[in-house]
Amino acid sequence: MALNLNKNLKMYYSIREVAAMFDVNESTLRYWETEFPMLKPKTSGPAKIRQYQQSDIDLLRTIHNLVKVRGFKIAAAKKILNSNKRGTANKTDVLSRLIDIRTELQALKKQMDYLV
Repeated sequence: MALNLNKNLKMYYSIREVAAMFDVNESTLRYWETEFPMLKPKTSGPAKIRQYQQSDIDLLRTIHNLVKVRGFKIAAAKKILNSNKRGTANKTDVLSRLIDIRTELQALKKQMDYLV
């Protein structure tokens, strides 16, 4: 059996880590939790420390795409998520993959330009 090096071994992420992933403030994440009821990170201890799982991060990726990237208002983003959550998440995944592919192609082009 081969070792899967791409496997993400981390189960929980702190609010600071998640905020850094999306380049937003921690307060923005807390606000989104109040506005999007489906976003419920696990809380632990008396201090209610947030622990985000991968499913929470996937939902945040969709919310970030709608609000920050595409410029929707919170109310419009809520409406879109409530009406077509799966389709919206799929579009976000496709957009993320396309951005990764574009970045990789640009790096290859730079390497090709260097060779010529």
